[in-house]
Amino acid sequence: MLINIGPQHPATHGVLRLVCELDGETVVRVIPHIGYLHSSFEKLGEYRTWNQVVPLTDRMDYLAPLIYNCAYVMSVEKLMGIEVTERCKVTRVILMEMDRIFGHLLWLGTTAIDVGAFTPFLYSFQERERIYKLHEAYTGARITTSATRVGGMMADLPEGWTQGLKDFLDTFPDTLAEVDSLLTCSGIHIGRTQGVGVITAEEAVNYGLTGANLRATGADYDVRKDQPYYDYETYDFQVPVGQHGDCYDRYLVRMEEMRQSVAILRQALDRLPGGPMNVDDPRISLPSKTDCMSDMESMIHHFKLITEGIPAPEGDCYSAVEASKGELGMYVVAEEGSTKPVRWRVRPPSFVNLSAISKLAEGHLVSDLIMINASLDIVLGEIDR
Repeated sequence: MLINIGPQHPATHGVLRLVCELDGETVVRVIPHIGYLHSSFEKLGEYRTWNQVVPLTDRMDYLAPLIYNCAYVMSVEKLMGIEVTERCKVTRVILMEMDRIFGHLLWLGTTAIDVGAFTPFLYSFQERERIYKLHEAYTGARITTSATRVGGMMADLPEGWTQGLKDFLDTFPDTLAEVDSLLTCSGIHIGRTQGVGVITAEEAVNYGLTGANLRATGADYDVRKDQPYYDYETYDFQVPVGQHGDCYDRYLVRMEEMRQSVAILRQALDRLPGGPMNVDDPRISLPSKTDCMSDMESMIHHFKLITEGIPAPEGDCYSAVEASKGELGMYVVAEEGSTKPVRWRVRPPSFVNLSAISKLAEGHLVSDLIMINASLDIVLGEIDR
């Protein structure tokens, strides 16, 4: 028997269609059908300057947009040989770790609802609202942040912003502990997640799984540790790993990741240096508004950067970051002097992680498929880019 779950179904967490082949109520095979949210972001990027691509990136994973913003410009800067300032590096670490928590909180709340637990949803979305306010205070937007620029950021952190983040870090661990007490030892939650959607470390690697979905199997791989960027090797944090590769271990790994992100954020706030946010190069960074109004040369640089963009050397570059959903890779190709990408390719973790859903669901009941899909923590904007 074949049944369809989605594309309009609350448990698919987006416009995803799952065609399920069943034997009674037991899943024999699951075929995911994607494309309902196709946006052609990669092709659109070929018609935009390097900085104009940034707004496209936060539309892919709108649950953790700042990670995508930072990942893209990091790849372009590597291509162009640009070394950002120390203040910019630490700021990007702060923004990415904040959005790691941001993305995990949405996963936590919606997954809890999928197994019938409503209270954790309220706790997680209450904390997400506090991060929304930090987004808005810095970028002016709650979701579509577009915060980064090649060679720096859209602006320096506003006065009082770091204190607002410290206030969040002071109380968030208590909320997380409260949710932990509600779910981790809950008999209903354990019954719905332990031994469900099991995959071994070898199978996970063969499927290309990354992030918590890989680490829950016991495989200790995290881009921040194994291919460090933005001086992550100098931060003191642990990479949580599971043992059984089931839905319950994926839950435990993400819960611990949020605690580790809190530790990284505290270290980053302590080491946030003064100095400029953007590189001091008029060919890359926009001059200040004051300079544009008082200096003709600054106005010319501003005009050239806005109308033409930053010329890039010929070449290609791939770089990866550890996003909330796994390894996020950005590949850019440029011709000599091109101010737009010749090709921009994204390696989205959700797209790869979804490929394992049939393996995870095989032999389980249809009701377990809902939990298995939720445990993968996918976002359709990223899959249908």
